[in-house]
Amino acid sequence: MPLPEEFHDIAKRVNNWGRWGADDEIGTLNLITDEVVREAAAQVRSGRRVPLALPLKQDGVQTGVIPGRVNPLHVMVQINQELFGPGTVACSDDVVTMGLQAATHWDAPAHVSHSGRLYNGRPAGSVTAHGGAALCGIDKARHIVSRGVLLDVARARGVDRLDGGHAVTTEDLEAAEDLAGTRVRAGDIVLVRTGQVQVYLAGDPHGYGHPSPGLSVRTPEWFHTRDVAAVANDTLTFEVFPPEIEDLWLPVHALDLVEMGMPQGQNWNLEELSTACGEEGRYTFLLSAMPEPFVGATGTPVAPVAVL
Repeated sequence: MPLPEEFHDIAKRVNNWGRWGADDEIGTLNLITDEVVREAAAQVRSGRRVPLALPLKQDGVQTGVIPGRVNPLHVMVQINQELFGPGTVACSDDVVTMGLQAATHWDAPAHVSHSGRLYNGRPAGSVTAHGGAALCGIDKARHIVSRGVLLDVARARGVDRLDGGHAVTTEDLEAAEDLAGTRVRAGDIVLVRTGQVQVYLAGDPHGYGHPSPGLSVRTPEWFHTRDVAAVANDTLTFEVFPPEIEDLWLPVHALDLVEMGMPQGQNWNLEELSTACGEEGRYTFLLSAMPEPFVGATGTPVAPVAVL
């Protein structure tokens, strides 16, 4: 089924192709300038550090619904092995097999295509079985550090967790912005809390994935207008699931990644951060969310930390 006219209309309004040159592969990460990072560093007041990643483990968020995206399988390949002879220093080594988007992660622009194109008009065929993403891969995003802003939509709506299937609207984002007492600005990384990760933490990975609250197809325009550098949330699908427009699957992915070149993060645990921000009375912080530089990868695990 072809993408509807409504999608193409939004795509034209948020399109960043050529904005940072014909050779650009990092999209909205260009908005994180040296000045933005200096101002982000000034957010650190108490020094309180809040980790935002889910544990990497075999009984993780993946249930088999997404083909090939497997939870981490951890095995030992050496256990107290004396490599240089008896009585020498002994080593233990590990190996992990996992989907790079299996747990808390960033999606690179190359993760999604539509109409045969990636971000900046690059051909979708540049992603290959053997080479991965030749263009717009996560290895091109060398550092992701900026001011983070928690938009706690659940708290702004007076609930602990949004209902499954709730589409987070621009009005929801602005209500959370009012709660935060700040305005999202150019170069910010926005974290949208729905509370959905509580379902997974309670031991229900299937219920965590579906039905799920998530971002509405109308939110990319808001992020584009505000010049947001990246967005992450606490859900498996990122956008509302099932989709708000019948048979229009993953439109927010396509608008964010393909049209805007904006990295998006999923499966972030924002519960402790919500508590910390509430206790400190502020919702901005220095956010370090460095991507692992897997060459040719369309995404990467990440262990983000908010520093208040």
